[in-house]
Amino acid sequence: MSTEMQPSDKLTEIVGLSRALGDPQLDLVILAEGNTSVRTASDRMLVKASGSNMMTAGEQDFVEVDLSLFMELINAGSASDDDVTAMLTASTIQGMKRPSVESLLHAVCLQISDVNVVAHTHPTPINALLCSDQASYLIEGSMFPDQIVVMGQSQMLVPYVDPGLPLAQEVLARLRSHVRRFGSHPKVIYLQNHGMFALGATAEETLQITAMAVKAARVMISALSVGRPTFLAQHNADRINTRPDEELRRNLLSAF
Repeated sequence: MSTEMQPSDKLTEIVGLSRALGDPQLDLVILAEGNTSVRTASDRMLVKASGSNMMTAGEQDFVEVDLSLFMELINAGSASDDDVTAMLTASTIQGMKRPSVESLLHAVCLQISDVNVVAHTHPTPINALLCSDQASYLIEGSMFPDQIVVMGQSQMLVPYVDPGLPLAQEVLARLRSHVRRFGSHPKVIYLQNHGMFALGATAEETLQITAMAVKAARVMISALSVGRPTFLAQHNADRINTRPDEELRRNLLSAF
């Protein structure tokens, strides 16, 4: 019997992730901030509709869309707001609501073969750095071992770009450059003056990545309050990333 998740299972998965991220105690999003998506087929995704609240999201707050139409528009170059709106309508396969313009960036992230779930949030500690002149510290190195185990070693910081098509096109270009430089995609994309995207294989992994990114931001803010952050030496970071016991921990975490 196949263990592959069915579309209804994926809808349940993404609703659960959205509500978890919307928990007010986590301070990741408020009101209608943030959005989530899950791949349902090679060319389809479920994505949270525009204006829906993560904390109270239900099945009716997600729409399934055709990714090929998204990527066709993204790769075409310039387009008007009306063109984007028309594509969002034409691409909708199931659901009564409209996908957010930020779904364009979700589509870009889901072009990565081992990324199946994407979570976009606006955590206060992360935005505190992203809205400051210290944002580059978020990608300059790793401060502690668990940061590497959960997030990997290389994240990506994108200068502020108008959300929607321009941002999706900018991130796509930067992702290609990032993979050429580091050999793998980032698990976190930081958007200056905006928020973060967590890229994972499962809903649980994106939740873990988001939580660790928030902790790293808090540690960074604390370090900056008393001086300057001290990053792990590259050989030590590489060792953590490849140690068999840390790889075991990473695998155990992914099985949660």
